[in-house]
Amino acid sequence: MKIAMASDHGGLELKETVKAHLKELGHDVEDFGTYTKESCHYPVFAAKAAHAVAEGECELGVVICTTGVGVSMVANKVKGVRCALCSDCYSAEMTRRHNNANMLAMGQNVVGAGLALKIVDAFLSHTFEGGRHATRVDMISAVERGEL
Repeated sequence: MKIAMASDHGGLELKETVKAHLKELGHDVEDFGTYTKESCHYPVFAAKAAHAVAEGECELGVVICTTGVGVSMVANKVKGVRCALCSDCYSAEMTRRHNNANMLAMGQNVVGAGLALKIVDAFLSHTFEGGRHATRVDMISAVERGEL
């Protein structure tokens, strides 16, 4: 699976840890930056990863900043992206199963590396259940189009 990744300086270390884990699992990772600890603006990098997911260049995405809040807000501004900020495995599982989330956001200062890898694994190991949840995801898209 091809996975988009991005972080700012506040999420760089965790991004590198998650990226290595994903590669070990056999995934193709496209890293949209940042690549240094120099202070930077998270919207630039999160938007690039989100557009790659929305445009189908990558199947899923993972974005990381200090809290995960900023990058999740940016990603969710891109039409077609459903980015969930998760700090536990249950939320990561359920957002895939019920919300058909295509991006995961985490905060480097919120979750440690060990938990982050478990969250990523939970996110990747579940798929959308459809059924009654499809109606709700369709409604999310309707909001995005200004219809609801």
